[in-house]
Amino acid sequence: MKKILIMLCFIAMNAHSETLELFWEDMVPKDYIAPQQQVQHEGSMAQQNLDAPVVTSLNGKRVKIPGFIVPLEGDNELTREFLLVPYFGACIHVPPPPPNQIVYVKFSQGVPIDNLYDAVWVTGILSTDAWEGELASVGYSLTGISVTPYDG
Repeated sequence: MKKILIMLCFIAMNAHSETLELFWEDMVPKDYIAPQQQVQHEGSMAQQNLDAPVVTSLNGKRVKIPGFIVPLEGDNELTREFLLVPYFGACIHVPPPPPNQIVYVKFSQGVPIDNLYDAVWVTGILSTDAWEGELASVGYSLTGISVTPYDG
């Protein structure tokens, strides 16, 4: 009986710390249909679909998400805050994607980012708390645990 109890405790602890691998389509509610994009003026950087909903069941989950980094705060060695976006250039060279396709990431100690052109995996605790910044409105926040190279 003691072995069964220990095994159940071990399974429960591992289930709680399991990392959910997410992709950007997982962060959009299944029944959500995005409104038709308005034609933007050439050179416009206005963000579209500001009312795009998030998937509330992801709140508090430990997740791993691939994407590209748009740095917000840090120095030459460590980045403490950044936006994680689904494609290179989002928020800088092209208009930001909808808020449910951007994650605000914060690392208390900072992490080294080698190359902003490379895709990465970001692991952390996801929140459906919105964040507002100069570059974009964001639907998700993440307390960062690690950043690793994207391995496809």
